[in-house]
Amino acid sequence: MPDYAGSLIDHLNIAVPDLARSLAFYEPVLATLGITKLLRVPASPGQLEMHGFGRDPKPFFWLVADGRVGDDMHLAFTAADRGAVRAFYDAALAAGATSLLPPGLRPEYQPDYYGAFVLDPDGINLEAVCHHAD
Repeated sequence: MPDYAGSLIDHLNIAVPDLARSLAFYEPVLATLGITKLLRVPASPGQLEMHGFGRDPKPFFWLVADGRVGDDMHLAFTAADRGAVRAFYDAALAAGATSLLPPGLRPEYQPDYYGAFVLDPDGINLEAVCHHAD
């Protein structure tokens, strides 16, 4: 069994109003960071349909059907390098995101903080960030 003790957050569920639209957005965008859809939990009595994304074998980011997205939600994904940040940003825009901040250094956060910010189709503020100097 893998050791997940190094993670500060085990998983995050986001309720979305249009699951098909969100899946069409997140699958290509998260793939740029090596995050793939690993699991689908079908709807059943008392259970909404959910899709879990992560790195094999553990999903840590879940899209949940028929929900209302919360205000001021922000989610940052770790990117392996600055190229992955740029790929995330490009894929997000191609999938329908709105640009907030293009890929670039954000020294106000940390000296090597390289990030890109977009709004997904539901208005969630997404970021890909790399903490390594290139």
